[in-house]
Amino acid sequence: MPKTLPKIDVSAPICCAPVAAAPVDDRAALEVALRLKALADPVRVKLMSLLLAQRDGSMNTRDLAAAVALAESTVSHHLGQLRTAGLVESTRQGMSVHHAARRDALSALCFVLAPECCR
Repeated sequence: MPKTLPKIDVSAPICCAPVAAAPVDDRAALEVALRLKALADPVRVKLMSLLLAQRDGSMNTRDLAAAVALAESTVSHHLGQLRTAGLVESTRQGMSVHHAARRDALSALCFVLAPECCR
């Protein structure tokens, strides 16, 4: 049976020294790993790509589901994983839920992984 990772709040953008700067402590390693784990699925990568392409706003669950050819419930599950990792924010607008990429969280993750690419 796989080892269960401890629950920590990863909703805020990651804030630790770059992993290449020095060996990271256990907590920082866990924070990075949980965010990467949320992205370690092809559907979630595609959803992030779709959301990042929306320069002027967000996309609703129905449009995202159509774009990835999956049921809305499946897409909602994937979006929930991305939201838990702090990479997506969701807001209810009437009867639908709109989702947007948290660019600050993605930039912070990129910086932690490879600070030279983010200058």
